[in-house]
Amino acid sequence: MAMSCKDGKPGSLDNGKYVRYTPEQVEALERLYHECPKPSSIRRQQLIRECPILSNIEPKQIKVWFQNRRCREKQRKEASRLQAVNRKLTAMNKLLMEENDRLQKQVSQLVYENGYFRQHTQSTTLATKDTSCESVVTSGQHHLTPQHPPRDASPAGLLSIAEETLAEFLSKATGTAVEWVQMPGMKPGPDSVGIVAISHSCAGVAARACGLVGLEPTRVAEILKDRPSWFRDCRAVDVLNVLPTANGGTIELLYMQLYALTTLAPARDFWLLRYTSVLEDGSLVVCERSLKNTQNGPTMPPVQHFVRAEILPSGYLVRPCEGGGSIIHIVDHMDLEPWSVPEVLRPLYESSTVLAQKTTMAALRQLRQIAQEVSQSSVTGWGRRPAALRALSQRLSRGFNEAVNGFTDEGWTVMGNDGMDDVTILVNSSPEKLMGLNLSFGNGFPTVSNAVLCAKASMLLQNVPPAILLRFLREHRSEWADNNIDVYSAAAIKVGPCTLPGSRVGSFGSQVILPLAHTIEHEEFMEVIKLEGVGHSPEDAMMPRDMFLLQLCSGMDENAVGTCAELIFAPIDASFADDAPVLPSGFRIIPLDSGKEASSPNRTLDLASALEIGPAGNRASNDYSSNSSCMRSVMTIAFEFAFESHMQEHVATMARQYVRSIISSVQRVALALSPSHLSSQAGLRTPLGTPEAQTLARWICQSYRCYLGVELLKSSSEGSEPILKTLWHHTDAVMCCSLKALPVFTFANQAGLDLLETTLVALQDITLEKMFDDHGRKALFSEFPQIMQQGFACLQGGICLSSMGRPVSYERAVAWKVLNEEEAAHCICFMFINWSFV
Repeated sequence: MAMSCKDGKPGSLDNGKYVRYTPEQVEALERLYHECPKPSSIRRQQLIRECPILSNIEPKQIKVWFQNRRCREKQRKEASRLQAVNRKLTAMNKLLMEENDRLQKQVSQLVYENGYFRQHTQSTTLATKDTSCESVVTSGQHHLTPQHPPRDASPAGLLSIAEETLAEFLSKATGTAVEWVQMPGMKPGPDSVGIVAISHSCAGVAARACGLVGLEPTRVAEILKDRPSWFRDCRAVDVLNVLPTANGGTIELLYMQLYALTTLAPARDFWLLRYTSVLEDGSLVVCERSLKNTQNGPTMPPVQHFVRAEILPSGYLVRPCEGGGSIIHIVDHMDLEPWSVPEVLRPLYESSTVLAQKTTMAALRQLRQIAQEVSQSSVTGWGRRPAALRALSQRLSRGFNEAVNGFTDEGWTVMGNDGMDDVTILVNSSPEKLMGLNLSFGNGFPTVSNAVLCAKASMLLQNVPPAILLRFLREHRSEWADNNIDVYSAAAIKVGPCTLPGSRVGSFGSQVILPLAHTIEHEEFMEVIKLEGVGHSPEDAMMPRDMFLLQLCSGMDENAVGTCAELIFAPIDASFADDAPVLPSGFRIIPLDSGKEASSPNRTLDLASALEIGPAGNRASNDYSSNSSCMRSVMTIAFEFAFESHMQEHVATMARQYVRSIISSVQRVALALSPSHLSSQAGLRTPLGTPEAQTLARWICQSYRCYLGVELLKSSSEGSEPILKTLWHHTDAVMCCSLKALPVFTFANQAGLDLLETTLVALQDITLEKMFDDHGRKALFSEFPQIMQQGFACLQGGICLSSMGRPVSYERAVAWKVLNEEEAAHCICFMFINWSFV
């Protein structure tokens, strides 16, 4: 790095003469930069003292070096980002051009059919009625095609079916065989998962997606063919026969099983033919369809507890992309036999939007996630690589699906009920189930638990968005969970002897959420919940231990259409070993209406206080639109417990009562969240419309003007509500902390919530010290006496952390004391200026 030179010192100024830092100095500075990219003046002087090789460099030059280094890093990241965006836009433009060509063909086809229909109508009105010339075509339909003769199971017969499947699939992927419309809420762009469309009107349900992924075509095909690895609802795919073809392709006969989404419907299975081949232009195709009864053809007899559904010609078209990666077209077309489920659940099986969310888009997300892991191989939370965390999330999801379905071939048997059939109890004592748990004491000896019990139920919810309800369940566990039973579940699978509910155990302390990983689109994230101060047995009740829950959250985006919201968790040992026993429990909420939820994505709600002080004191957002009252969803609850076989009746009673208490809690929360309930109450206001929030906003602005001599807000409108609204939408992050030994956040504007990656509901669980590393905490707390004495302090820029553990850089920060009407200190306010995620 070139620097000017002064007094013969390397790296100093000297009338325009330039020398270079020595390689050793550059190496030392680079090492310091990675530790602290934006050191304060005190820190820079400390670096010179601690690093002798830098002793002959002036602090001012160190400051200039760090400024230049940050500038280069920023330019490099921006250049890399722009290159990635350019590649995405180029590929997206190609896809849009192809989509435009397809639409033009579809328009031409419709114009031709319309003209033919007009001509045919005119000719039939002039002729006498003759059944021999009735309706060669009908309105909105193509010419009727003759039925193909039955085919046998010979290689030639199967190849004929495969070639026909390929042609029909391509006509859906790039042609006009299906009328596609853009999926509601999905806008194409460089940051989107791809171009997603759903069928307008066709047999069954269909969805299509086009996207760019940074993987080679063969790798893409390999991932997608392994459906159980990415499709959470897929229980198994068995390849029963493989036939090579003369053109280098492969025909496979498959049997596939899908889990049921709820306890109210049976699972689905499929008997399939899959055809893999390479087209003349080098594109790789994997297409499939269900095999129906063919003359002397291969058949799969019906399987108990499964409904045989049908996959119409579907598959994947993968083309290599210039500059690397692949362009992929995905088509999913199914007939899920909706007649076999209760009428209230039929929208789940008749919605193309649900199919797109759960299957088509899931495939694209898996590809993009793996591509990101390949390009950015790094270690994330608790020393786990992304692929390992992805596999762990798959275990959680699969275990929950197994609990919901309770297949007999996995060892589950149904226990008799207590006269009420609202909760189903199943027991599994098969060796395979217990071996999978790898149960053992902390000292290595096997536990006495020799069976697993599952309590499950489903319920219909009205007028509550699944994302908001799930967020509340995640952030306010104490509102529905029983600490005695959580302790029992944890003790039963990791330390012994087990304590039963009702025993004298430690109580919950605070709930600490430790983030592990997000998916690339942040559609799903995994975290560890640390429940502080939990005793595991009567003997250690006076010496409470920390308890850990591994938790998987998905579907918390209120704007997503047709999204299934899930909260799945399992007790884990603090060691968090790869083969840690996992007994998943949790919630699944599936919207039954395909229309877009009308709630605002920024809606926040302090439900904890709302449930405590009653309807008259509820604080809720009123930003629902009028059609939100039509929302319906079905919630499925499943909880698993390991136990000793001789305790079966006792544990079954406990589990049944526990699930019923959870159902009661969920109904109470859902009622409080229901917009129809909220709108019927007098005096309800938005959280930002309460007098307390308006008063706090006025105090914040008055105190800022008092101590710093300038206005915090550019517009000083009369009245308190405009001030609060302006503060809420302020571009810089404004956050208030309590005046405690361990300050916690009490208020933040929208930018502050974005920086912390949290909501107003969970804000009170975040302490100020968690935002900084050791050096940052020391620097910050050293300023507190000045803030309390002088009233304010200006802090140099640096790095802090969001609640999800992501680093955030900020140019500078201002802290000031907020005074109330009596001029007493109410809280401390921080404003982080020009912040961004690193």
